[in-house]
Amino acid sequence: MTINHADDLSEDYFIAYISLIMNSRCTTLEEAKAFTFQRLFQNDEGTLGNRSHKSFVRAYERMAQGIVRA
Repeated sequence: MTINHADDLSEDYFIAYISLIMNSRCTTLEEAKAFTFQRLFQNDEGTLGNRSHKSFVRAYERMAQGIVRA
């Protein structure tokens, strides 16, 4: 997936990305979260901006609560 650095990334973007990682790599949600954080944020919350990071956290929380499925 291509990232447009001009915009904030949405919860839906992160849900789709994490789901893609889980399905393609057969990983758990936790593993996919760690991979996504490393890959997109380079383990730094500020890499893609505060709004994108908040969207990432909310997307993970929704997935962890089972509100959305991978």
